[in-house]
Parts: sequence; structure tokens; C-alpha cells
Amino acid sequence: MQQQWLITGVSTGLGRAFAQAALTAGHTVVGTVRSEADLRAFEELKPGYAHGRILDVTDGDTVERVFAEVEQGVGPLDVVIANAGYGLEGTFEETSLAEVRRQFEVNVFGAMATLRAALPPMRRRRRGHLMAVTSMGGLMAVPGMSAYCGSKFALEGVLEALGKEVAQFGIHVTAIEPGSFRTDWSGRSMTRAERSVDDYDELFTPIREARQTASGTQLGNPAKSGDAVVHITSLDQPPAHLVLGSDALRLITTARTAVDEDIRTWEELSRTTDFAEGAQL
Repeated sequence: MQQQWLITGVSTGLGRAFAQAALTAGHTVVGTVRSEADLRAFEELKPGYAHGRILDVTDGDTVERVFAEVEQGVGPLDVVIANAGYGLEGTFEETSLAEVRRQFEVNVFGAMATLRAALPPMRRRRRGHLMAVTSMGGLMAVPGMSAYCGSKFALEGVLEALGKEVAQFGIHVTAIEPGSFRTDWSGRSMTRAERSVDDYDELFTPIREARQTASGTQLGNPAKSGDAVVHITSLDQPPAHLVLGSDALRLITTARTAVDEDIRTWEELSRTTDFAEGAQL
């Protein structure tokens, strides 16, 4: 069945891959970009089916206006993917609060603005599929990515709660959790906090160098990620979590096992904080 999609951040990377896969499957896609040149390039992918819109997802009022215009001018949206975001690399101590705030403004509040704008008409129609791109870094964390992982952990919580709120309306919510894909994410698209504390050199310098060296040779195939996302939109019961990539599967599984082990190890201490007489109802 032909669907109407909207995806934020389609000029490059996974957003572009998701859009191309949806267009190939015969769907109409509205893609948001940041420049006229990117808008024209996107619409040339499939004239009549690819519709570009210039949008800054951190401008909530404009997000709402664009969604209203798309619903009227292109058609009712069936699938919305909040994809726009970026990576911020730096140790916790070396990353300024201004950089952290900007990271959350785009990765968390920009995604929330996108999903909020899409929700009312979907709720009225009692159908739809809302998605947001988090990361394997939304379910596990690595040194030197505290702000990025923090933003993605936050978005994971938003999506999980949202999914439980809107299931009653026939609306599905999926967190897309990619591993390392062969995009510009860790190359020119990465924002890097300035180094200032020598004590982190031994730990962090090899991590930063390895990430830069690996850019462009990652395991993940963006085109295949697009196929996976298109596939789940055809399901009656799509997943709440879609992990993409064998590296993401491995790292997330290891991280969640460590959390489970902590819970088991400290279970008795956890129980000591209850009132002995139980809850007072």
C-alpha cells in the first residue's frame, strides 16, 4: 500500500537512505533539509514523489507550520521519522555546557517537536507510525560521548513512554538504534569538543583517532538500513526497538547484561530501603 512519509534530515546519511528506500518502494516522501541546494537535490531523486522542505527542527513553531502545510498540500502522513541530529564527541569534563545544551536542543527537543507536530492528525485518524533515530548509544555508552549518549538515552525514554500512551489510538512508535554505518556521521558531520585536560590523553586520544580513521569504512550498509525500516512499516505489529547492525547487537547486549548483573548483585541492598510495614494505602 502506498504511504505518505515525512523524514527530517534527508540530505545525507541514514535519513537519505531511509528516504531512498521508501521512494523505491513506491511511497511519497517529504524530506526536510537545511538549504535550497539540498532541497533541489532531494526532489530530483524521484520527481512527483520526493518533496523537499527547508526546516530547522529546533524551531518548534516552524515545525508545526510545515507539518500542517504538508498534511494539506501533500497528504495525510502515515510514517514520520525524526532523524535529524548530530554527534558531539568529547569527554564529559572537556565538553562545555553550551555544547551539551545544543546537542540536546537538536537530538532531543528537535525530535520531540517533530513527533508532537505529527501526532494530533494521526491520533484523529487512529493510525500512523512514529519513529525516531536514537543510536546504539541510546542503550549503551562509551567514553568520550557523554553528551551524545545522554541525548539518545533521553530520547529512548521519551519514545518508550510515548509508545505506551498512543498504542490505544492505533499508532506505533519505534526507536531506531543504528550501530556504525558507512556515513559521514563520524567524519565531517561530527562536532568535536576542544581538548583541554591532558589527564584524558591516554584514554581518549586513541578513541578519537580510531573513530576518525574508521570513518568511511564502517560495517553498516545505509541502503540495507533503509530496507529494514521500510519493512517494519508494513507489519501489523512493528517493533518498539529496531537495532540495526551486528555491532550494535553485540555492544547493546553486553551493556544490558552488565546492568542486569548490577541489579542481581545489589538486589538485597535495594530491598532494604522499603518501610518494614509496607506501603501505606
